Amino acid sequence: MSESAPIRVMLVDDHAVVRSGLSAFLMAFDDLELVGEAENGLQAVQRAAAFQPDVILMDLVMPEMDGAAATRLIREAHPHIQVIALTSFREDALVQAALQAGAISYLLKNVSADDLAQAIRAAHAGRSTLAPEAAQVLIQAATRPPVPAFELTDRERDVLIWMVRGLSNNEIAAKLVVSPSTVKFHVSNILSKLGVSSRTEAVAFALQQRLVE
Repeated sequence: MSESAPIRVMLVDDHAVVRSGLSAFLMAFDDLELVGEAENGLQAVQRAAAFQPDVILMDLVMPEMDGAAATRLIREAHPHIQVIALTSFREDALVQAALQAGAISYLLKNVSADDLAQAIRAAHAGRSTLAPEAAQVLIQAATRPPVPAFELTDRERDVLIWMVRGLSNNEIAAKLVVSPSTVKFHVSNILSKLGVSSRTEAVAFALQQRLVE
């Protein structure tokens, strides 16, 4: 048993089976303690304030509010809480969005239990742990030419705002009182102008570049 108090950990993931697996993992280590769970970014922000964990394991792609946005709000309100992005996705834009939001580490969910435990301990001590894929993204970003200006129209910016909030094309169409095909057209233009290939990348990139509030 560790002589010092255990590291307080909170889990944030929209899949109950993932939270269950991570909870079982934490129980195997005497120096780690599960203090709370959340199933989306909005809950994470609220429960981080209530539970005051030392470290949060944060999924990135979730409903209500994504992990990068939640990370930014939590770090602004509670600078002592360290956030580890733990996700299945390795897209460049997600890596950059998470780290720029204030996550200290970025790991993929195929990480071993021992490596994850070490990453939690490192985060608690203020040290970063990056999956090789995440480290490569940072290297590439450092050598990449400046991003050109994004000339989104007002309507495309409106669509992007609702994309960031997790709405589908049909839901966005209802909000903007236009047809789903019109929204699909705008989404296609947005992806092209931002130079990304998926909605997930567009959302992460928009948050990273602060294209929307």
